[in-house]
Amino acid sequence: MAKKVFIGATGQNCGKTTMSVSLMHLARQKYQRVGFIKPIGPKIEIYGSMTVDMDAVLMAKTFGLEEDIALMNPVSLHKNFTRDYLSGKLDCHALKAKMIEAIEVLDKKFDFLIIEGAGHCGVGSVIGLSNACVARTLNAPVIIVADSGIGSTIDAVHLNLALYEKEEADVRMVLVNKLRADKRESIIGFLSKGFPGRKIQVTGGFNYSPILANPTLSHIGKLLNLPVHGDPEGRSRIIHHIHLGAASSQRVVDGLEEASLLVLTSSRDELIVTLSSLYHIPTYREKIVGLVIAGHVPISEISQQILDDSNIPYIRIHETTAKVFTALMEDVAKITAEDQEKINWIKANAENEIDFEAIDALL
Repeated sequence: MAKKVFIGATGQNCGKTTMSVSLMHLARQKYQRVGFIKPIGPKIEIYGSMTVDMDAVLMAKTFGLEEDIALMNPVSLHKNFTRDYLSGKLDCHALKAKMIEAIEVLDKKFDFLIIEGAGHCGVGSVIGLSNACVARTLNAPVIIVADSGIGSTIDAVHLNLALYEKEEADVRMVLVNKLRADKRESIIGFLSKGFPGRKIQVTGGFNYSPILANPTLSHIGKLLNLPVHGDPEGRSRIIHHIHLGAASSQRVVDGLEEASLLVLTSSRDELIVTLSSLYHIPTYREKIVGLVIAGHVPISEISQQILDDSNIPYIRIHETTAKVFTALMEDVAKITAEDQEKINWIKANAENEIDFEAIDALL
């Protein structure tokens, strides 16, 4: 039988998947066989002939678990899943049985099994399989990942605890992510006092880092559902700044910061040529991650040739510049298997910032 842990969260974007990657990396240093499952998968993608949650695909590709991919997301929520369930086309007991069947196979195969939930503890309630219900059904101790804060974090955790306790799930730890390095110990100290009468350990996760928070060019391509042209190696670069190329070419160039993505209109031939030419210079290559060229006006033939010859990564989209820029600024980047720079950062920093022995001891 595997030692199991259920990774929940107080909400979206707390770093739950980042923590799963960290635990997988750290557990593999101690246990010979470490597996992963995301029982309920709300964000699916195509993997071969299957529809699988994107986090299951991430873990399979990153840690060589492809042979188990069919078991790693037993219930994937396709577009009309909720409607089908509420219409009586799907049955809760059948879904739960499918989940249990997958976990039983993985339980025999691995020594340590990471079970990742989906969002806050109530996600999945509409189909009778909330995170709290899943954790209890699978008899897995729970770690709740929360955003850094004091009052807001305690409030969010208590809100989630209500459902976990109703389902009689075993919550053992609150892991606080995105901490300010200079306030890390202070925040953890205050949070440790926030759950009187409960045997819940509070510990720190990762300090805040723009490396994890910011998107890659590959992510932008997926967001816009468009290919990234140019240098393939540049697609995994992390974007730290997004600039709107609306000013003169000189002012746009002067305003470039480290790892910038430029959003510009397709009629700006002089700016397209300038940025393409600068991409050959190492100093500017560090500043320019790539371009998103928007608008319905075709790029001139000579500008297109210079753009392609430069090998600068770019995305071409037939939408207004303003609409594209707004979409990029409102997006929250999710880590994928292609984000090698992020994954390598997580593995390296997990060894310094995540106390795996304390986590393992609680299980």
